[in-house]
Amino acid sequence: MSYLSALLLNKCPRCRQGDLFKNKNPYVLKKVFDMHDHCPQCGQKVELEIGFWYGTGYVSYVVAVLFSLFNLAWYWIFIGISWKDDSVFHWLIVNGILLGLIMPGLIRWSRTLYLSFFVSYERGADPKH
Repeated sequence: MSYLSALLLNKCPRCRQGDLFKNKNPYVLKKVFDMHDHCPQCGQKVELEIGFWYGTGYVSYVVAVLFSLFNLAWYWIFIGISWKDDSVFHWLIVNGILLGLIMPGLIRWSRTLYLSFFVSYERGADPKH
């Protein structure tokens, strides 16, 4: 499995096989943060130290800004933005709604991406080691 597909599917960065989250659906909001303690496939510890996940706030911020810039680009190209007709405010509303809709997935992607900064891929990682 490639790095990008493992990231988008929230797979363990070490083996790219095991699910990091107990529930695959990020829109079950009560369980959006429920993660396994260790990867079910290779046994990689998921929370490397106490408070490890605080760093994902920075990752989420960067991903949200990049998403917003992408939305601004397509909105500008296909619809056009002008201060005269308040279309910039329409873009802000659309962007805010879209960010709200993807936020549960964004939270999970940020955690997976952040963990992959510290845990490298090992082809054929030994199960439970």
